[in-house]
Amino acid sequence: MPAIFPTPDHDHARCAAETLAHAEALCAARSQRLTPLRRQVLEALSVSHKPLGAYEIMERMAQTGPRPAPITVYRALEFLLENGLAHRIESRNAFLACAHNHDAGALVVFLICDRCGAVGEAPASVVGESLAAAAKKAGFRPKMSVIEITGTCSHCR
Repeated sequence: MPAIFPTPDHDHARCAAETLAHAEALCAARSQRLTPLRRQVLEALSVSHKPLGAYEIMERMAQTGPRPAPITVYRALEFLLENGLAHRIESRNAFLACAHNHDAGALVVFLICDRCGAVGEAPASVVGESLAAAAKKAGFRPKMSVIEITGTCSHCR
């Protein structure tokens, strides 16, 4: 899979609908519940290709209904992360919707544009294999790997 960056003029509504359809199918296949609150959090994330913090998600949700409590948003985010429906962008302490099927343990590199704030994903299987081998050689069992690269996306150049 090549690096995935949304074009600035792409159809956000279609993109969000595809993300939600992916989430519904994945939850059904795993016998998981995509509750209304989890769905709302995913909807808030899916209309933006920029990472959002929990309080930004709450603000977006408050525009169409009652403001949710922070703990409920964090619990929904935890569910989305555990099921591969969202990613956490560590450097921004923020979250991003994901509609891609990643292999278990596959390393994904996040490409973060300094200008527009969009985040793209790129596969990094060769890097992941190298890091896994180095960790194993050191007797270390990794729990999580995150690689984030900041720069300028092709749309902003």
